[in-house]
Amino acid sequence: MSLPATRPSMTFDERYRVIESRDVRFDGQFVTAVRTTGIYCRPSCPARTPKPANVSFFATSAAAHEAGYRACKRCLPEAAPGSPHWNLRGDVTARAMRLIADGVIEREGVPGLAARLGYSPRHLTRLLTAELGAGPLALSRAHRAHTARMLLVGTDLPAADVAFSAGFSSIRQFNDTVSEVFGMPPLQLRARRRGIHPASSAPGTIELALPYRGPLDAAGLFAWMSARALPGMEAGDARSFARTLRLPGGAASLRLTLDDSGRVRLQARLATLSDLPMAVARARRLFDLDADPLAVDGALARHGELAPLVEAVPGIRVPGAADPHEMVIRAMIGQQISVAAARTHLTQLVDALGERLSAPDGGGAGAAGASPALDRLFPTMAAIAERGPEVLRGPAARVRAITGVADALATGRLSLGTGDDWAEQRAALLAMPGIGPWTADYVRMRVTGDPDVFLPGDIAVRTGAARVGLPADAASLTAWSTRVAPWRSYLTAHLWRALASIPSKELS
Repeated sequence: MSLPATRPSMTFDERYRVIESRDVRFDGQFVTAVRTTGIYCRPSCPARTPKPANVSFFATSAAAHEAGYRACKRCLPEAAPGSPHWNLRGDVTARAMRLIADGVIEREGVPGLAARLGYSPRHLTRLLTAELGAGPLALSRAHRAHTARMLLVGTDLPAADVAFSAGFSSIRQFNDTVSEVFGMPPLQLRARRRGIHPASSAPGTIELALPYRGPLDAAGLFAWMSARALPGMEAGDARSFARTLRLPGGAASLRLTLDDSGRVRLQARLATLSDLPMAVARARRLFDLDADPLAVDGALARHGELAPLVEAVPGIRVPGAADPHEMVIRAMIGQQISVAAARTHLTQLVDALGERLSAPDGGGAGAAGASPALDRLFPTMAAIAERGPEVLRGPAARVRAITGVADALATGRLSLGTGDDWAEQRAALLAMPGIGPWTADYVRMRVTGDPDVFLPGDIAVRTGAARVGLPADAASLTAWSTRVAPWRSYLTAHLWRALASIPSKELS
């Protein structure tokens, strides 16, 4: 089967062929509801394929919930990776889904979500219900149910801690929702976990497996993160990456590792349990775990110049951003200098202005042993705006540009987030002194997850292009890149990768 796996709209017949073939590529991209059983499943469910007359397809599990269906106990559709559609699309529905995954409704309610998107709550509810079959509250509720299931089967947290970690406001709401969605109470759902043994974690640490669609270029991800890790705040090696960050409840630390069975595991230490859904969303975005690598690889490999790159590095990912404000400062400092030089400048900034943690976290310890403790947070935008001139080095105009952007972010004159409209974000960044097209597009690629960003002004991209037989001048390379739309971010990643001395095969 060669259906376009990330096309936002598929016909009934196309979807039915997917469930007949039990194609795992489509798990998380839609759900199948069966009228005769009242159950909805992921496309690859091993159960007998229902008759077409008894089937309805929904874009989200929330829509299936709203229509009165409950989750299949056999295939557990809530355990599927997230849909790649929400990064592929830049419309209000996709932006809303990215923000819901980041926990905006739990923190700011539907009015906060609507304000970020520029709509009234009532109009936003109408838009989402018309397209997805569920409004923002139902979508957020489904997301909480997914997080709860993940914690119930993947950890030994007490049920009360699971409830508040998943974003529920009360134990009763947690019990009612889990029972309604999964057809069984929380402890019964936990008792049904088959062969899943929660990993032992340090006290105060939550550890979870993060599902993804394979293949995964884990070697490239960990090498990218390790090369840019800022001592004291980040640590990385060939199989792990750890960092500190601020979440609404306080300072947190995340550690992503690749275990011996090829699973990506997240260890999170949080100031408050309610920050867990956001921590999971940030980790998934950082490692691009909701991507559809088979669709990307298939599109790129159709071009002879790129086929060897895809063969050598299947499942390439575009690294995301754990914090949008931090990302723009890192991009501005790193523009027009080497990765090593940017790391030096950023390390000095973190050492001078980063908040020191009272209880350092034990960083990214890998198989080789312990690594340096992580005891710093990236500086706040207010600190950079106020004291940046004391620490930043380089031309005065460049320092003023960086501190000016930091001040704009600190005061709210500049807004930057995962749910931004792509064009509006780019225009807002280009309006800031010192930010050019490369920086604006690089930030958009990493903050919003836009899969179709190309950076023809990047010297490494042009050098990589020349190495693989593509045009090396910016205009010709840009024209050629339109052939692989909407996957130009992944083309960019391959051209960067072509220059790196990273093993091309996946870790074993």
